[in-house]
This record gives sequence, structure tokens and C-alpha cells, in this order.
Amino acid sequence: MLSWYFLVLSCVFAGLTANAYWPIRGVRLLLVPSFLCGWLTAELPLHHLAIQLVTTALFANAGALSHWPGWLGLALDLCSWVGLLHLASSARKASLVLDAALRDALGDALTKTPADGPPEAPILWWLWPFVSDHPEVRSHLHIRYAEGAGVRHLLDVYTPKRGCSNAPVVLQIHGGGWFTGHKRQQALPMLLSLASQGCVCVSINYRLSPRATWPEHLIDAKLALGFIREHIAEYGGDPACVIVTGGSAGGHLAAMVALTANDPRYQPGFEHVDTSVRGCVPLYGVYDFTDRHGHQLNSGLRRLVSAWVLKKLHSQDREAFEAASPMSLVRTDAPPFFVIQGATDNVVAVADARAFAQSLREISQNPVAYAEIPFGHHAFDIYHSTRTDAVVKAVARFVGWVHAAYLNDTRGTRAA
Repeated sequence: MLSWYFLVLSCVFAGLTANAYWPIRGVRLLLVPSFLCGWLTAELPLHHLAIQLVTTALFANAGALSHWPGWLGLALDLCSWVGLLHLASSARKASLVLDAALRDALGDALTKTPADGPPEAPILWWLWPFVSDHPEVRSHLHIRYAEGAGVRHLLDVYTPKRGCSNAPVVLQIHGGGWFTGHKRQQALPMLLSLASQGCVCVSINYRLSPRATWPEHLIDAKLALGFIREHIAEYGGDPACVIVTGGSAGGHLAAMVALTANDPRYQPGFEHVDTSVRGCVPLYGVYDFTDRHGHQLNSGLRRLVSAWVLKKLHSQDREAFEAASPMSLVRTDAPPFFVIQGATDNVVAVADARAFAQSLREISQNPVAYAEIPFGHHAFDIYHSTRTDAVVKAVARFVGWVHAAYLNDTRGTRAA
């Protein structure tokens, strides 16, 4: 019987590894479980390998290999281990993909980092990747940026402990399908690393659906940007050099912020505030509510947006879906973009990210970098991993380039 138990467990382990390579896309009921399992396996393959090795050793020591089901289980384990080692190796190649994307878009003007260079990640991050602080970063938590929505109108600011002045500012907008999520749950590896290198990073809450109706989510992001304009210098940031970023629904909002600068429709009562940004880094974002290219994996996104976010039917008000889609808003004066997408994402359409980046390249006068990360799943940057580390370093280089370009523009304006 022990051999059969071992075989069943080996099937589970092999299934998790296989799912990291080929996640379920078309079946809505299985999509979220497949995403969660693939996300954890693909980003932490060596952790999974260690668990499987220890489990196999324990079963073998207890006699699970005394019958044929145990040997079949061991064969499945060996296949799983090879797959996990390949995932770990492919994660190391993410830096090559990201570097190529940046060099293709930015050329020789690419700088290394916003500051002197990235410090080594704390060793604890490799052992326990869900760490939410950094020894070189000071956290200023739960700061109110607007009234009327309680905790949804709070933000956090991360600054280098050594202090800074006129530093580039990174505004992070969390994801969660526009109906869930929190400022302390996502992108912390990036925010903490960038702050340790000399940036000032801001992570915001915003009103969520179904209580909130579009464009209240976007209005809140712009309210936070108004707070940055007025107060970020108190934390050492330069209010005129803001780069906006976010993942998933946050990637959609980041792109919308970048593409609707100073649009009075989304700034009721604060139309005078400058809501332009110097750069945008959307990760695995949603760029099209209309599915104009037929890329979406299933009808789930359209149903969610229609019922909870816009609260309208696409068939009755296509213009509303168009107006809320970054794909429809690409413009010649769009700020520089660095679009990052996981190639194995089974939640949002990878092809939409490609199409959005291509549309920007065809129209925008500023650089557009696009990186598609091999075996990257949705939300791959939430906790520390080899792939996350590569993305963080690439984003730091992009922020450094944006900041250098901003300083050059400022000097040129002063000289004129």
C-alpha cells in the first residue's frame, strides 16, 4: 500500500511540474488553480525540487520501492526533477531576454541602474522568498492621499535609509482583477530593491469593484499622482520624474495613467494637476477590453469587466470598453514604455501584450521595449525568485535611463 501512496504523490509532483510548462488556458473553472500551481512551481523550482527529493528519500527509506508502483513513482519523480532543473535554468536566461529588449529599444544610451549599482539581495530572500522588508530601506506606511474611501485611499512610501534628494519616483499600482489586492501584497521585491538603490517608491491602494465603478480606479491612481506632485519631495523624491508601474489589472491602470495624462474626464475636481509621467512599466497587463484581435483565452475577462468594472454590456456601449482599453489610446506623445510579459501566462493573453507593444512602436515618438519572459507565469514578480531578480534589475536599468533622459531635458531647458 505504501508503494501506491508514493505513486499517487509522484503523480501529483509530476503534474505540478507539467502544469508549469503547459498551464490550462481554455477551461475557466480550472484556470485559477492551474495559474496558482504553475506560478508557485515555475518561480520556485529548486524549492519544489528539495521538497520532492526529501519526500522521495523518506518513502524509499520506509520501503516504498519494494513493489513496482514505487518504481513507477520514482520514474515519474526523475522526470519531474529534470523538468524542475530545466525551469531553474530557464529562469536564469530571463536576464538575457530583458537585456536584449532594453538594448533594442534604448541602444547605447542605456544606463546600468538608478544609483551606483544594485546591492546584493539579502540571503534570506533566497531561502524565504516572501520577505517584505529590506535592511537598507525605510518604510513609511499607511499615508492618506485622498479622502472618502478609508483604507483604499492610503499609500506606502519606501525610501533609502541613507537618504536621497531629487530621486526618481516609482509609482506602483497593485493588480487583482480590479476587485481585490492590496498595496503590501505585490511588487515588493521590486519596490524594496529600487528604494535600496536610491529611488523613492510609492505603492497605493485604490477603490475596488464591485463597489467602485470605472473610472474610479483610474481617478484614484491620478489622485495619488497628485499627492506625489505635492508631497514626494518631503521623502527625497523628484515630483517631476515619476515612472508608473503595475501588474495585471495594475498594469492596465499604469498604462491608462501613462496614456491619459491631464485628461479632465479622469481628474474631476483636480483638473489643474499635472498627471503626466516620464515612463511606464506594465507587467502582464490587460490592454484590451474589446478583444478586437480575438486573442483572449476565454470569456472570463469580458464577463468580469462588464459585470463588475464598467457595469455595462459591450454590445450596448462599445465606446466605453474602447475608452477603457490602453490599446485604443496609443498616442504619439506616449512616454517611454517597458512592457514585460510572461510567455506562459494563462490568465491574460500574451498576444495582446505583443499587439499593444507593436501599436505603441508604430505610433509613439518615444522608445518602447517589449520583453517576453520564457516560462514566466502571471504575477511572476510578487515574491523573490531568479526570474523576479532579473526583472527587477531590468526595471532598474529602465528607470535609470528615464531619469538620465529627464536630467538631460532639464539641463537643456535651463541652458535655453
